[in-house]
Amino acid sequence: MSEVEEKPRLVIVEDDPAFARTLRRSFERRGYVVRHVTSPEELGALLATEQFRYAVVDLKLGTASGLTCVQMLNEQDPETRIVVLTGFASIATAVEAIKLGAAHYLAKPANTDDIEEAFARDEGDPSVPVEGRKSSIKTLEWEYIHATLVECDFNISETARRLGMHRRTLARKLEKRQLR
Repeated sequence: MSEVEEKPRLVIVEDDPAFARTLRRSFERRGYVVRHVTSPEELGALLATEQFRYAVVDLKLGTASGLTCVQMLNEQDPETRIVVLTGFASIATAVEAIKLGAAHYLAKPANTDDIEEAFARDEGDPSVPVEGRKSSIKTLEWEYIHATLVECDFNISETARRLGMHRRTLARKLEKRQLR
């Protein structure tokens, strides 16, 4: 077996080129063989010829959903350790990511240490404090909007239609809550 085959293989599914480049370099310095794709279509083509032990998947890939990529990776190999990164964290997408095969779900910004720690975690942490406060109306609104976005595969126009609001109003709300 060659040295390259012994290194852990990682695919990064990220549409932000600067962030992807930073992650790639950091993981390569740690001994990973890293591939980078920007869409579910590119991932599908890559998975036709390669397998990966690890994956980092951005939740929002332009107009596409990273959840599609999580499903594709899990179908190819259920042992792949998948970490979903997002600037649009919500309970709905976290639950769906885990159901589809993700090992962990992290809000951006996340660094290589955070991601590697998430790869290593096999079980939940029962010592995580349970928040005693109730959700605010804004939080509930955000979670409802995000759940609808996921149902619509991140199609802003369709989401706005289902929510009964103007597309520009929805776009403004999404820009306000964006974490980058």
